Amino acid sequence: MLRYGDRMKILFAATPAAGHLNPLLAIARMVLARGDEALVATGAYLRPSVEASGARFVPLASGADIDFTRVEEVLPERASLPPGPEQLRYNFERIFLDPMPPQAETLRRIIAADRPDILVVDDLFFGATALFLDRETPRPPIVACSITIMVADRPDGAPSMIGLPPARDEATRKIYAAMAVGADDVFGTPIRAYADAKLAAMGLPPLPCSVLHSRHLMADAFLQTTVPAFEYDFGPLPDHVRFVGALPPPPQRDSTMPEWWHELDGSRKVVLVTQGTVANADFGELVEPTLAALGERDDLLVLVTTGRRPIRNVHGPIPTNARLAEFLDFAALLPKIDVLVTNGGYGTVQLALRAGVPIVAAGRTEDKAEVGARVAWSGVGIEIPSQRPAAEDLRAAVDRVLSEPSYRKRAAAIAADMAAIDTPATILGVLDGLVIQARGTDLSANQ
Repeated sequence: MLRYGDRMKILFAATPAAGHLNPLLAIARMVLARGDEALVATGAYLRPSVEASGARFVPLASGADIDFTRVEEVLPERASLPPGPEQLRYNFERIFLDPMPPQAETLRRIIAADRPDILVVDDLFFGATALFLDRETPRPPIVACSITIMVADRPDGAPSMIGLPPARDEATRKIYAAMAVGADDVFGTPIRAYADAKLAAMGLPPLPCSVLHSRHLMADAFLQTTVPAFEYDFGPLPDHVRFVGALPPPPQRDSTMPEWWHELDGSRKVVLVTQGTVANADFGELVEPTLAALGERDDLLVLVTTGRRPIRNVHGPIPTNARLAEFLDFAALLPKIDVLVTNGGYGTVQLALRAGVPIVAAGRTEDKAEVGARVAWSGVGIEIPSQRPAAEDLRAAVDRVLSEPSYRKRAAAIAADMAAIDTPATILGVLDGLVIQARGTDLSANQ
């Protein structure tokens, strides 16, 4: 707890996507609960979510305010790129690095007007990187909160974002070393040059490290929102990197449960299917083949959430054992689930593990390959390494997870690790420590 009597004023800044905003809102609710003030800068379409948390909404500058529910319209050429290095490079350049100047403009404007004690950003909000590199302009401490996997140098030399499990032998390490050179040529080096050009145009020096590594290296503190058991062994990490466990899901705004809620009585195994809130423009990628795989089974109840997309966007026959909803309260639902099928992102997987739910993971876009690889490596589920898995593969994976106790045991073990961390106390302690240090520095400078 902060030792000084003054309340803290915390500025949160999130890339305008639910998966980036929700972790920050979870922290905002923590600071608001103890009487601090929270401001949240993100996309205009997310203003209702911000205000529902009790925080004050602040708009992003033009050029940074992207509606991620319409990303296929805003960036239509993205759909033509197959999953892989080219699409990943496009995502970083257009979605995360192009908004860096207007994001930095937003942060400077708010800092000048509201004088927050500390800044908390999602780790892909690169406007904060510009502030970190600007040694001439005073800034508050910066905390980066992970919204995806840990990226650091691996002892086996594997490149990131491809979904490679830890190497078990020297032959695999040699293969990984060659792959790392290729990945750097097509992804790492080009996006670093792209970022450096953006920074130079802002009058700032180049990055001191790779773009991916800058997410945790260029912050005063870094919060990795999982436990070590779900992450690879990277060797010693910097002291400012903290594993803080899983953040709680957003509270349900509407207390009304679906009319079929009473069916979750334990008489049938329950499968939850979601494509998250970004990779859900085409339900043919996962929802529809899962319905085809598990439909009309007396032993299963299949729940689908469309991530607030219209249910009519789910094509094909809806099986009699399926229940569809645009949104479901994960806090209430996950304890009743037997397996999660998802190509959603890191946050969805952490929520499932927090409840001890085993997982079938698919998808190759965004961070999906890396998340799926960790699901398989950690033993909490099965990865299907496909953007559009076949119905027979989904059926086999779900049946295996349901029939083999090891997956639920591993998920329960990670849930226990998460429960052993007092996540609010840990996060608030990090924020308090940085603010106390900054206030002490300010006092010394003024004496």
